[in-house]
Amino acid sequence: MPDYNTSLPLDTDYYATFSDASDEDKAFWAKAREFATSSLDELTEAWDKGEYPLHLVRRMGELDILTDGVEGPGLTSMSPLAAGLVNMEISRGDGSMGTVIAVQGGLALRSIAFYGSAEQKAQWLVPIARAEKIAAFALTEPDHGSDSVGLATTAHKVDGGWLINGEKMWIGNGSVGDITVVWARDDDDNVRGFLVPQDAEGYHGVTMTGKGSLRAIHQARITFTDVFVPEDAILPGAKNFRDTGKVLHATRTGVAWSALGHATAVFEAALSYSTQRVQFGKKLAGFQIVQERLASMLSQLTAMQLYCVQLARLDAAGTLTPTQASLGKFHNTRTARSIAAMARDMLGGNGILLENHVIQHMADIESIHTYEGTESIQALLIARDLTGVSAFS
Repeated sequence: MPDYNTSLPLDTDYYATFSDASDEDKAFWAKAREFATSSLDELTEAWDKGEYPLHLVRRMGELDILTDGVEGPGLTSMSPLAAGLVNMEISRGDGSMGTVIAVQGGLALRSIAFYGSAEQKAQWLVPIARAEKIAAFALTEPDHGSDSVGLATTAHKVDGGWLINGEKMWIGNGSVGDITVVWARDDDDNVRGFLVPQDAEGYHGVTMTGKGSLRAIHQARITFTDVFVPEDAILPGAKNFRDTGKVLHATRTGVAWSALGHATAVFEAALSYSTQRVQFGKKLAGFQIVQERLASMLSQLTAMQLYCVQLARLDAAGTLTPTQASLGKFHNTRTARSIAAMARDMLGGNGILLENHVIQHMADIESIHTYEGTESIQALLIARDLTGVSAFS
């Protein structure tokens, strides 16, 4: 059977969308490109086996590309565009590592940077950014996903600290890390954030198995049984669920960029394949229907790029709203699914082989389409902003 080179980056940018990136932004992008390219084969194998190569997470920390643009003491400054390009490039290589950025940097690191005390920031920000410590963000519960505002995990005040009880589910790094940012309801019914060591007595994180997506990162189901944490474990700046939501809103632009990375990978795989695969005596690229599909995929990919760059501009200007971030996530994950479906079809039977780098991205897109707010939830948030009418009640 012939071998096809479908993983070579083609730097597709038909509208020169990224041409204004600064040299500093491009330097971050180049580091992400080096990592994505050099780790591709190992990550494909890990995805196939359902293994989590934590040494590659630590390598991203060494390269200083895990922060998702979070600002804080000791952290390297990264513009919103640079953070997006890194997220895009890492996801172009492998979606599991893109999710690592979302969890380690986008959620856990950001929670501490936003709401932690000076002492907590000094203790945790740099080690998490460098992946010297592996961190998790525990919000979703078995019975509370899209309606996470109704979370049932509790934090009861006791002498010297808090007792945490409840369950969390789909928690990236929740069974293999060092610290988990746990969101729980206190005695006054306010949602608060807590820093919980994963080796704390009563903390039981079990790696979830049987996944058909994001197979090279471990998610956990966590049970908290009278887990005691001291008073200084609480994030003092997180007072209610609106504060939790601020972290989620900030990470939705990252999901839009991640979707762009996946879409770029499958489009470029299809384009490369079409110039190599011969059927009926000529290359696929010479067939009209193939050319029409390539043009259609390019139009969708270019729209995704424009969305992402505008999101970065708004973020850099400090004017990005939560629903603008929601629209970016809503559009880009939907569009990535469409591009992936066309790419898989273009590759025929070869499209389901991991070595051709389409089916893995197609499966991983299903996860990013769901997490950080499902398509339906994003639509309701956007429409509420448009109409002034809430459909949540």
